[in-house]
Amino acid sequence: MPQHDRNELGPPPPLVAEFVSLSAKLLDAPTVQDVLDRIAEATLRVVQGADVVSVSLRSRDGTLDTPATTDPVGVRLDELQNELDEGPCLDASRVPGLGFAYSPDLAGGQEFPKWGPAAAEVGVESAMAVGLCPAQDPPRIGSLNVYSRRRGGLDQADRDSALVLAAHASTAVAGSLASSRSELQVTQLTEAVRSRDVIGQAKGILMERRGVDAEEAFRILRSASQSLNVKLARIAETLTQRRGEL
Repeated sequence: MPQHDRNELGPPPPLVAEFVSLSAKLLDAPTVQDVLDRIAEATLRVVQGADVVSVSLRSRDGTLDTPATTDPVGVRLDELQNELDEGPCLDASRVPGLGFAYSPDLAGGQEFPKWGPAAAEVGVESAMAVGLCPAQDPPRIGSLNVYSRRRGGLDQADRDSALVLAAHASTAVAGSLASSRSELQVTQLTEAVRSRDVIGQAKGILMERRGVDAEEAFRILRSASQSLNVKLARIAETLTQRRGEL
């Protein structure tokens, strides 16, 4: 039996090659927007029957935004879901489990009786959506959406591939949210320290000029804040900036 070098492997299957290529592209992506755009483009190539791919993210009020789409119709499809409060992207972010939603016949199916016919009017006949962060309890942060312009056009789609691609998008979005929260916390902490310092300075000025103790100086600042309906830190900052006029 011939001996083969274990390091010599044949070319990977097309799907594996696509995922390897996508991983390399995601590492080079400078922003989360670039990551989502590249995931949408890869999904269009990988998922059989896909004509339009988009990524939807839920806003705080529960409506959908569309940061990435391979076709402008993807934005319109999300707008219709917001208007009708119905559709695969909303379902994928709301339902338990993997958050998978599918309709092979939008015009005549029963899955989305309001949104389905409206989507068919803009040229989409079947739809599939996978929730982002499937381990997260609903409502999720959004969904990866695949549309076909043919009735039953996604019947042969590889749903496992769609799940893997949604996982890539989930990692990118979750990382961005974590970074945003971290930056927000740093900003809030810095602001809190700055406010505490300026309030301390204003109290010192009042104690010196009016001959009051720290507690009374703080009461004066708080009273001015309430009377003028201006934040306490802003009152203190104005006082420190105009101390020479007192």
